[in-house]
Amino acid sequence: MSKLEKLLEKIKNNPKSVRFDELDRILTAAGFVRRQPKSGSSHYVYQREEKTICVPFRQPHVLRIYVELAIELIGDCFGEQEGSESDEEGF
Repeated sequence: MSKLEKLLEKIKNNPKSVRFDELDRILTAAGFVRRQPKSGSSHYVYQREEKTICVPFRQPHVLRIYVELAIELIGDCFGEQEGSESDEEGF
C-alpha cells in the first residue's frame, strides 16, 4: 500500500481531522489542478475536466463538508477510469 493510499484511507476514516496540505496532496495526486485567485482570497479551486471543488484554506483542519465533497469527486474520477490500466496517480 502506497503512502497516498494510506493517506486516502486515513482521510476517509476521519474526515473531521484533515489538514489542508493532506487534502491538497490527495487532490493534486488525483489529477486536479490547483489555482488560487489573485485577489487575495483564501479559497483554492481544484479542477479536473468538468469536475470542480472550491476549498477554503483553514487551520488546523478543513471543514468536514469539503473533505467529503473531495472524496466523492476523487471516487467519481477513479470510477470513470476503472476500465483503463493506467495507474499514474498511485492509487
